[in-house]
Amino acid sequence: MSTETDPAGRAGVFRTKSIEQSIRDTEEPEHALRRTLSALDLTVFGVGVIIGTGIFVLTGAVAKENAGPATALAFVLAAVVCGLAALCYAEFASTVPVAGSAYTFSYASLGELPAWIIGWDLVLEFALGTAVVAVGWSGYVRSLLDNAGWQLPGALAGTNDSYGFAFDLLAFLLVLGLTGILVLGMKLSARVTTLVVAIKVAVVLIVIVAGSFFIKAANYSPFIPPAVKEEGASGLQQPLVQLIFGYAPTNFGVMGIFTAASVVFFAFIGFDIVATAAEETKLPQRDMPRGIIGSLFICTVLYVAVSLVVTGMQHYTELSIDAPLADAFKATGHPWYAGVISFGAVIGLTSVCMILLLGQTRVFFAMSRDGLLPRFFSRVHPRFATPYRATLLLGSLIAVIAGCTNIEELAVLVNIGTLFAFVVVAIGVVILRRTRPDLPRAFRTPLVPLLPIVSVAASLWLMLNLPTETWLRFGVWMALGVVVYYVYGRRHSRLEPGRDGRGGRGSHGGVTKSP
Repeated sequence: MSTETDPAGRAGVFRTKSIEQSIRDTEEPEHALRRTLSALDLTVFGVGVIIGTGIFVLTGAVAKENAGPATALAFVLAAVVCGLAALCYAEFASTVPVAGSAYTFSYASLGELPAWIIGWDLVLEFALGTAVVAVGWSGYVRSLLDNAGWQLPGALAGTNDSYGFAFDLLAFLLVLGLTGILVLGMKLSARVTTLVVAIKVAVVLIVIVAGSFFIKAANYSPFIPPAVKEEGASGLQQPLVQLIFGYAPTNFGVMGIFTAASVVFFAFIGFDIVATAAEETKLPQRDMPRGIIGSLFICTVLYVAVSLVVTGMQHYTELSIDAPLADAFKATGHPWYAGVISFGAVIGLTSVCMILLLGQTRVFFAMSRDGLLPRFFSRVHPRFATPYRATLLLGSLIAVIAGCTNIEELAVLVNIGTLFAFVVVAIGVVILRRTRPDLPRAFRTPLVPLLPIVSVAASLWLMLNLPTETWLRFGVWMALGVVVYYVYGRRHSRLEPGRDGRGGRGSHGGVTKSP
């Protein structure tokens, strides 16, 4: 085994791709992305994808059903879990500044098959996430149109299938439009995202400042409501931890805060997407850790502030689940802010959708460049230096999915996919520290291996609290991925002996099998 490609001496499906080779691949003109992003751009991307419906909707549901005013503490706990993973991502992203995020990190530490599995997982996660957010965006836009007296026909709003067909035209057009922006270049995407995020954060700050004038101290009593045992779900809807251990989550009380944390964790999903843009960052060793950790910190502060304001404006038992912020302002006699909040939600979901689509195309591009998917999709645009083929393919497919499919039940797969990626990255940090201690690390995760182990344990615990049905669907998708790997990916991998660096037969692609 070539020590440059796999210093651990592994062969077959666990062969690894060296950091040096990964970086060299980014220098091939026809497969190279343009470096245009700064630390500010990365932070904006992170804030843009994290702040979405969670800050406008999830706060009320969790406060009313799980933790009361202590929802603010649940956000802090969830942020700690994400922070542990963020520290691991920051080390990898600064050490391996290559597109692909957890997929690329896994290829360098765990091996080809684990890398393929996590890449396959991320493709599903980002695709479903983009489609679900696009459908949510469509709902908010229709609400604003209804307020203005305009209505789309039910067959084009995705809400009326009396004719045997319903198509969400707005969701379809949103994904197509964002696909075009991503093809035109990362700098344009960054500028659009910066504008959108500025508007979104401004709306959130307006809500926080205005709402603080209507806070009543009595609404914070009790801050941690008495514990209530939750009635366990039945069948495949029950959490896996309940099926295995007979444990049913607790609402309210101290344990209710932990239950709420497992729910609000999903409001933080997205900071890991920042790592997919490592190859397009001017100074990735310095700026990737700043972008990942900075965006997570900003969003945590905003989440905690919003949860304190909404539970202070209206008693948690009276909060609306569907639109807590808007209804809280209506309850205080200020319905005008409801329109501002709906506008903020529309703007916010636009950036979430675009950055999710960005993340998916970069993972797909990295897998294609390695030969695990057809190399046709790894060509970049001669003018814009973007992976336009992969972007057009995935954008078109997701636009159709968002327009035609009701995928609410599949949305939770986004959650388990993200947590799975967290586990893999944390394990990869420990392995790469042992196998490649010589690598220069601009950022080092503290307390290794303790911190990655805690990160793995926290992520696994949240995964166990997901429905059993979600685990089964996730298992089916992973099994399908393994089949695709053995049928296509393994034979076309650039690490397969006899394949040259461009996927053809010829010189070895930097690896030979051990005797």
